[in-house]
Amino acid sequence: MAKSLTAGELRVEDQDTLVQKLKEAKEELFNLRFQAATGQLESHGRLRAVRREIARIYTVMRERELGIVTVEKETSDG
Repeated sequence: MAKSLTAGELRVEDQDTLVQKLKEAKEELFNLRFQAATGQLESHGRLRAVRREIARIYTVMRERELGIVTVEKETSDG
């Protein structure tokens, strides 16, 4: 995940996509932590960005679970 996603961008995604993005972000965080432990990490700011991205995904998922925000499906006019 090269760029950080905003909460608004995450809210329009479906649940399966959110789960996939969460999995990818957790894998990236693991790799970044591994690089940091071995002294190979070049961008320490990316650790913080990935942690925040994971928190955003969890927040959007929890909002849906509580019914605070609902997913609006686009309807086709065809």
